[in-house]
Amino acid sequence: MSDALELVLRTVSVLAAFLVLPLLVGQTEHKVMAHMQGRLGPMYAGGFHGWAQLVADGVKFVQKEDITPRDADRPVFKLAPAVSLVPYLVALAVIPLSPTVVAADVDASVLFVLAASAVGILGTLMAGWSSANKYALLGGMRAAAQLLSYELPIVLATASVALAAGTVSLPGIVQAWHPLWLLWQAPGAFCFLLAAVAELQRPPFDMPVADSEIVFGPYTEYTGLRFAFFLLSQYAGIVVMSLLFAVLFLGGWHGPFADTLGWVWTLLKAAVVAMVVIWFRVAWPRLREDQLQRLAWLVLVPVAIAQLALTSVLVVVTS
Repeated sequence: MSDALELVLRTVSVLAAFLVLPLLVGQTEHKVMAHMQGRLGPMYAGGFHGWAQLVADGVKFVQKEDITPRDADRPVFKLAPAVSLVPYLVALAVIPLSPTVVAADVDASVLFVLAASAVGILGTLMAGWSSANKYALLGGMRAAAQLLSYELPIVLATASVALAAGTVSLPGIVQAWHPLWLLWQAPGAFCFLLAAVAELQRPPFDMPVADSEIVFGPYTEYTGLRFAFFLLSQYAGIVVMSLLFAVLFLGGWHGPFADTLGWVWTLLKAAVVAMVVIWFRVAWPRLREDQLQRLAWLVLVPVAIAQLALTSVLVVVTS
C-alpha cells in the first residue's frame, strides 16, 4: 500500500469514527434518560424503541433559521462552533484502539490529546464573548472559570499514569499497564473522570448553561446547525474523554483475545465510561458555582497531587 493511499484510509477512518461515535453517544443518552426518568417522547419517534429520535433532532436543526445577532462580532460568532468541534477530531486521531489501530502514532500522544482537547473550550469562550448578550458573556466567564479549575486535576492525574508507565506515549502506557493500577491509580482516575465531566460542562457541572439562571449561557444566541455543532462537540468530547480514560486507567485493549479483539475491548471500556457520564446527568443535581470551585481546589487538586506524589515515591522505590 502506498503512503498516500494509507494516509487517505487513515483520514477517512478517523472522520467516519468522528461522525458515528458521537451520534451513538447522543442516541444512547436519549434512550438511557428516557428509561431512567420515565420520558415517553424519545421512545416513540420512528416506531421501535424510538430509533428515529436522533434523525428527528437533525431534521429539526436543519429546518431552523440561522440567525446572527445584529451587534455580534460576526467572524468570531460564526467560527466558534468549528473551534469547539474540530479539536476533538484532532485528538481522536492519536488515541489508539489497539497496537495497530491508530490513525496517527505520535510519540508524545498524551500531551497532544490534552493540548488538543483543551482548545475546544475556546469555542465556548468565543461564543459567549461574540454574542453581544450579557447572559452569553456570563456563561463564557463561567466556562473560563471551569477550564482554569478543572484542567489541573486532569493534567495531574494523567501525569501520574505517565510517570508510572515511564512514557508519555499512549500505546506505551497501555503496554506498561498492570491490573494493580486499578487500585493504586484509582484516586487519580476518580479525579480525571470528574474533571473531564466538568471540562465538558456536563451536568452536574453545567453552570455555564444553567437555563434557570442565564438562559442557555454562551449558546443563547445560536440557532439551527450552529447550535447543533455545539451539541455535537459535547458528545465528541465524551467520546474522546471516555477513550482516553479507557487507555490510561483501564488498560485499553488488554483483555481476552487481545491480539484480534483488542480494539473491541477499548471501545467497550470507553462505552462503560460514557454510560457513567450519562448517568451523572440523570442522577445528580446541578452544583452551585461556589461548590464547583470548592470541589476542584479543595478536593480534586489535593487528591491528584497526593496521587502524583505516591506514584513518584513508588517509582523511585521500585526502580
